[in-house]
Amino acid sequence: MIYDHILQLSGNTPLILLHSKDIEHIDLYAKLEFYNPTGSVKDRAASYIISKVINTGEINQDTMIVESSSGNFGIALAAICKRKGLKFTCVIDPNINEINEVLIRKLGAEVVKVTEVDENGGYLLNRIKKVKELLANTPNSYWVNQYGNPYNSDAYYHLLGGEICDGLDDIDYVFLGVSSGGTISGVSRRIKEKFPHAKIIAVDIYGSVIFGGKPHKRYIPGIGSSMVPSILSEAMIDDVVIVDEESVIQACYELLDENIIFAGGSSGSVYCAVKKYFHDKKFSRRPKVVSVFADRGERYSNTIYNDCWATEFINKSHSLVN
Repeated sequence: MIYDHILQLSGNTPLILLHSKDIEHIDLYAKLEFYNPTGSVKDRAASYIISKVINTGEINQDTMIVESSSGNFGIALAAICKRKGLKFTCVIDPNINEINEVLIRKLGAEVVKVTEVDENGGYLLNRIKKVKELLANTPNSYWVNQYGNPYNSDAYYHLLGGEICDGLDDIDYVFLGVSSGGTISGVSRRIKEKFPHAKIIAVDIYGSVIFGGKPHKRYIPGIGSSMVPSILSEAMIDDVVIVDEESVIQACYELLDENIIFAGGSSGSVYCAVKKYFHDKKFSRRPKVVSVFADRGERYSNTIYNDCWATEFINKSHSLVN
């Protein structure tokens, strides 16, 4: 089949059976969202939201699209805006992965970098303030707002949620990482409609405040947040698993070693959470478990997959504990 352009390849990502010696008592499937054109699950929302607001007349060709992003959503929006000839301003901060920043800039976005730390010790709250400042000073502008836009949740309800439901005849558990909240809000609603008994497990990381944790500096982007996204109120969550960054690094290496999957930090967090959740559980029948792998590993080549960085990070974590 011949496509008109690469962004038409968004969606229809592979669903594969994973193998792990530590959790052989479950059937574990991974939805590989890093097969999307720009490398993450965020392609779905970016394409859906921009197409939606064009069709509803909420934006026109002269509208300035504005969003706050730590990386993947910024890349996805930059790509779709470039394709549609729209102006896009991405508000980032110093924690952004260098590779992500390069991609956002090369895809034609205007980049505004917030450098002042907010009251939670991160940058997200000040990024949002900067977004609102840009909107106030730009008459024809539109904030995508992945943290509160219902179109974000709708994208995952219709697209990713639908694909997962169509991919299996039964589902017992679905594990999803939480950051801006749109993915789990949409997918959980769709899953619960078809498989009411299925349990939705949210995955968060220490240092994130989403589920009541205390804020502290996090080094792995794409998972967790320093604020509670309003869109999360739509999510149908049965349980939460909090993982630590050292275990996430180890999980990423295990995925590469055991399944030849070069997963990103968000994906590794989900795999880590599955192992933590099921390691001491017993069942009368093998449950079917779906894990959503949101991102790929290349953009973590200077952190998680850099031996020096990983070793230094783990040693530092041990010294803080001891």
